[in-house]
Amino acid sequence: MTPTLIWTLVVLIAIGLYLSWTAGRLDRLHARIDASRAALDAQLLRRASVAQELATSGVLDPAASIVLYEAAHAARQAEEEQREVAESELTQALRAVFAETPQVETVREAPGGVEAVRELTEAVRRVPMARRFHNDSVRAARALRRHRKVRWFRLAGHAPFPLAFEMDDEPPVALVDRAA
Repeated sequence: MTPTLIWTLVVLIAIGLYLSWTAGRLDRLHARIDASRAALDAQLLRRASVAQELATSGVLDPAASIVLYEAAHAARQAEEEQREVAESELTQALRAVFAETPQVETVREAPGGVEAVRELTEAVRRVPMARRFHNDSVRAARALRRHRKVRWFRLAGHAPFPLAFEMDDEPPVALVDRAA
């Protein structure tokens, strides 16, 4: 064997190992996206469930109960294409219902109200964190998928291009003030 052939084989093996490592990294990023999306879905479901439970508890005034129940129900039943809009509408309903501290105090004074406010506060705080974690994972995978080597060698396989979850997730001021 000639030295040129040996060096060519070494270079080809090195390129193959590098491409294999890049494909494995991309696969791990896609797995991280799947896990973070599942965590986000769980937090969104938890928030909608707590809001729906609070709306049906009879503690809120009828108008607030209806607004909150309808938004929570729509968020739980939304199709994937409409999920971001429905979750944003639930956030807006939560901000409208719990815009002022007296409403939160009214809920706290009811039997089981302290626990309900605590659960709702935790739920509205965890949703932005879960969404941020998911979107960071998506951003990392997109950055890697934009590299030429990934596109040229089709290292992403048939995995769909990852999409960020964009929604309004600003928590109600009265709930955040209570927890602080």
